[in-house]
Amino acid sequence: MHVPGREPDVEGPTARIGSFLARDGSTGTGVSLDVDGPHAGVVVGKRGTGKSYTLGVLAEELGEAPGVAPVVLDPMAAFGGLADCPDGSVVEPRVAPDSLPPDAWPELLGLDAGSPAGSLVWRVASDVREADGPVSIARMRDALTEARASGGDRASGNESASIAAESTAARRAADNHLALADAWDVFDTEAPTAAGLATGGPTVVDCAGLPPAAMNAVGRAIASGLYDARIADDLDRLPWLLVDEAHAFFDGVAAPALRTLLTRGRAPGVSLVCATQRPSALPDVAVSQADLIVAHRLTAERDVDALRAAQPTYLGTDLGASLPTGVGEALVVDDVTEAAHTVRIRERRTTHEGGGPSASALSGRTSERGDEGNEGDGDGPG
Repeated sequence: MHVPGREPDVEGPTARIGSFLARDGSTGTGVSLDVDGPHAGVVVGKRGTGKSYTLGVLAEELGEAPGVAPVVLDPMAAFGGLADCPDGSVVEPRVAPDSLPPDAWPELLGLDAGSPAGSLVWRVASDVREADGPVSIARMRDALTEARASGGDRASGNESASIAAESTAARRAADNHLALADAWDVFDTEAPTAAGLATGGPTVVDCAGLPPAAMNAVGRAIASGLYDARIADDLDRLPWLLVDEAHAFFDGVAAPALRTLLTRGRAPGVSLVCATQRPSALPDVAVSQADLIVAHRLTAERDVDALRAAQPTYLGTDLGASLPTGVGEALVVDDVTEAAHTVRIRERRTTHEGGGPSASALSGRTSERGDEGNEGDGDGPG
């Protein structure tokens, strides 16, 4: 068994992702990833080539490896089958309001932090956080209402009387945006902590159907929560955060927390794997900091260029020209042993739900359409 990311004489838990793929299409020695220590990784590929399927394979393996715990951010309802893994589960996206810092609230709500409404939301979030009692959107809105009704005379404690001095338009705008956030139904003062999600088996956070801002709030809370839990020594496993459609999380308030995992996650032992169809939409740091790259087929030149920009010097051939063409095939770039291997991804043990619907299937006829990870035989999905 070959283990990219590990020297041959080192032992520890591994995650089998597939087998070497020869030029004639035959498969050889099994290929596993080193999961004994933290990693920053990217899994890329155009739609239908197996990107999400591969992320599911990795989640299955991590769920069975001792001492680690995978948490999957699932924006497309593609990973529900992981609930059939030992100790696997699918949970609703719920986070505590105080898991976001006050300065993140204006951006989360689409407000300029320097605008009257944006600065008011920031101040309300800060004041309620510093006051006694749980932080909730209801308390933030109550602080606005009470200050408006009293002109600030009844504002007490840390809930600043200066709120009342803001214009009526700014307070109304702030309240409307907080009401919108409340309607997302993701904020809950009794939500499980991020450490509570990292229990061993794969935990899938089902974000399907959430607006992008709400999904980012969940991503920010979980990413920062896992990091903080390891820093505080409150988590006795090494967590792996697997993020599908990762470019969407780098477009909002989740980005700072994900960047922290990329640049500083190794020290506390937090791994991040970003999967995307559009590597060009990821920040440069996501690819440049990756010590593990799993690349399926890409055809958009800008996406291939994004990988080329981080191509290691030890890779003798052009990375873009080395990308495989078959579904379920991937180029695995291993930064530790400084090598690249073409691999056929193994078949999932649980149901993959990432394939698209077909008209023939809906009409009761057999579909000949090959969806991501759903066609082929042998060692992998291709």
